[in-house]
Amino acid sequence: MHTVSTRPIEGQKPGTSGLRKKTRVFMQPHYLENFVQSVFDAIGGAKGKTFVVGGDGRYFNDRAAQVILRMAAANGAAHIIVGQGALLSTPAASHLIRLNRTNGGLIMSASHNPGGEDEDFGIKFNGPNGGPAAEGLTDRIFARTTEITEYHITDAQDVDIATLGETALGDMKITVIDPVTDYAALMETLFDFTAIKVMIAKGFRISFDAMNAITGPYAREIIENRLGAAKGSVVHGTPLPDFGGMHPDPNPTWAHELMDTMNGADAPDFGAASDGDGDRNMIVGPQVYVSPSDSLAVLAANAHLAPGYTAGLAGVARSMPTSAAADRVAEKLGMPCYETPTGWKFFGNLMDDGRVTLCGEESFGTGSDHVREKDGVWAVLMWLNILAARGMSVAAIMHDHWQTYGRNYYSRHDYEAIETEVANALVADLRGKLADLPGQKVQGRTVATADDYTYHDPVDQSVSEHQGIRVIFDDGARFVIRLSGTGTSGATLRLYLEALELDPANFDRDPQDALAGIVAAAEEIAGITARTGRSGPDVTT
Repeated sequence: MHTVSTRPIEGQKPGTSGLRKKTRVFMQPHYLENFVQSVFDAIGGAKGKTFVVGGDGRYFNDRAAQVILRMAAANGAAHIIVGQGALLSTPAASHLIRLNRTNGGLIMSASHNPGGEDEDFGIKFNGPNGGPAAEGLTDRIFARTTEITEYHITDAQDVDIATLGETALGDMKITVIDPVTDYAALMETLFDFTAIKVMIAKGFRISFDAMNAITGPYAREIIENRLGAAKGSVVHGTPLPDFGGMHPDPNPTWAHELMDTMNGADAPDFGAASDGDGDRNMIVGPQVYVSPSDSLAVLAANAHLAPGYTAGLAGVARSMPTSAAADRVAEKLGMPCYETPTGWKFFGNLMDDGRVTLCGEESFGTGSDHVREKDGVWAVLMWLNILAARGMSVAAIMHDHWQTYGRNYYSRHDYEAIETEVANALVADLRGKLADLPGQKVQGRTVATADDYTYHDPVDQSVSEHQGIRVIFDDGARFVIRLSGTGTSGATLRLYLEALELDPANFDRDPQDALAGIVAAAEEIAGITARTGRSGPDVTT
């Protein structure tokens, strides 16, 4: 063990889920080491503690894992549980933290961002509850990065993390575990595998696109091996350092191969995709795309059909930009519905306090209190359980849901890699207009309220400001504008659009047509086209 002198490196401020930068930035001297040491310092040191370590297998994952192991040993950690080959999906890591009652974990991922030497890398710390570090802790980590003068590391050969079992690095025990086993066992306690197997045995066909990312091994073991789906039901199932050139973001734009399959003449009965680190999901039926907001609402309405949720839900929570479809389910079922800022960490307090069971975000993330992360494979299995229990197609379930609750037409338009100064000026100018908007007539609608969303956590009373600008019209339609915290270059401006439709005759419209008036209203108020020079969004979901 030795101590290395260093100096602060600018820009090591964690975003909504950890620190994400270009891979080459992380590969610079001292960059990763400074951040890892700052994490250990911010949590009161690593001495005598146990941590989980793993990642999504993207480029630099294996090298970063060896650095973390050597630093953990030098900082006095007692035990590291690491996924074989340094692989772990984010929800599986959360489960291992909780299952083994560790002091937290270091997860290496940039989630849905592309991977490779010229693409993105990331790292985050999850606390003892298995969830992403709360804002107070990430603030302490960032503060430490601005004053760090040294870090501790052990000189050693690479640890063998390809072989299952126990090894050691100095006085620190290292346990190399199969990344899938404990997670798959948890899924068997939550869902009716027998009913799903029967459905599949009767000819139900599945296409799961793992996008050459971490969920391939999980989906193959659970969907093909344990549930009996045909071999090849999982496509792009081998994790690759550059995700095979794919952008591992499960939306209709980037998962276009799956969309082509599901819109084809001989489409399987059910399609799904997951992202880089396995915490996101997209659900598709033959010629039917299920928006993440609708998926959350359907799961809330039907979760009781799965064995792990037969007692019902304590409550449901959604991020503020997510549509109010889940709110309508909660109201009808008589359970609370919470609205939080974007970022899964805000759900943790609600779950730990027993207020909610199910959570979801419009950004293709859904999960429950079985872990403290969103969980892509879990969402797929919940859908399969519901399909097996109800004996209906994806399309039939969606239409039945809308007949009961109405349809919240919803879409998100992403304007990516905008010059940061331009994006910040647009948002600042829009904030300056908010006070004067209520009562104004815009594109035939009257603005009811307009604000910059502030969240008051009901559990710890913390306050989170500037979480997104909301403009809500008198008929309940709305748009939300916020800057994303997950990109690594420039700024991503997200425009969220929503309109409620209660007339069944209008349930089958194209969402972009149904929302055209809201798009025009947002353009008139915010001037996105004029301010950014873009003719339209880069990604529409």
